Amino acid sequence: MASRLLHRHIREQLKDLKEVTHESLVVGAIENAFQLMDEQMARERRGHQVEGGCCALVVVYLLGKVYVANAGDSRAIIVRNGEIIPMSREFTPETERQRLQLLGFLKPELLGSEFTHLEFPRRVLPKELGQRMLYRDQNMTGWAYKKIELEDLRFPLVCGEGKKARVMATIGVTRGLGDHNLKVCSSTLPIKPFLSCFPEVRVYDLTQYEHCPDDVLVLGTDGLWDVTTDREVAATVDRVLSAYEPNDHSRYTALAQALVLGARGSPRDRGWRLPNNKLGSGDDISVFVIPLGGPGSYS
Repeated sequence: MASRLLHRHIREQLKDLKEVTHESLVVGAIENAFQLMDEQMARERRGHQVEGGCCALVVVYLLGKVYVANAGDSRAIIVRNGEIIPMSREFTPETERQRLQLLGFLKPELLGSEFTHLEFPRRVLPKELGQRMLYRDQNMTGWAYKKIELEDLRFPLVCGEGKKARVMATIGVTRGLGDHNLKVCSSTLPIKPFLSCFPEVRVYDLTQYEHCPDDVLVLGTDGLWDVTTDREVAATVDRVLSAYEPNDHSRYTALAQALVLGARGSPRDRGWRLPNNKLGSGDDISVFVIPLGGPGSYS
């Protein structure tokens, strides 16, 4: 249902195009559609008792261009003649640290008396008051020293590293739809003000290249990318598609299935394992494969 509503919002935004570049209008329409979808989820959350949220990864094809819009930790790549072209990036507390810290700095009331917008290499201890410690704020990409003050003992707005990074010690994704009722554990502080519903939109011009039937756009949720690298996905694309005739449309379904099964792994004594004996993905895995070569007579 959410997918149909989002597509409807996008179509409505594309109705009346003004004399501006088509590309900028399409990007703006997609961004606005994400916002409208988020607002609709806010209105309907009471009647439908929808408490959670979700990531959103959308592909729009128009006038020879592919628009990939991502809000969350799902990702998309194009595999073209063995080359890997990233079409999105993950939005996590680490990748959006400065945006989050800037909001916390400008609106300290969102942090209450529990959090600080500053980041430290580790949790500051009371016995370290008055000592110097490395820190960084919303303007910094590097680290500097500061004298520890009482406010620095608060829990950091952004904490943890990698997949364990969290905003307000609660959520590991910083963009998406919904989560309007999400609050800090054992607190009344809302987290939604720090979560953006606006996507990053990347554009790929199909007319600039002559694509073959093995050129594909792969979309996957974090369940795929947590355990699979871009290069491993590209290798699976080559292995699976080479086993099918170019005009066999089932080859793309087989590729999506192979990517899902590869990320899940095989059941063993100690759970689901990958061929390298590492744990398989324990998250939901959704994969879409979109061919870029189009219909034709291939031999």
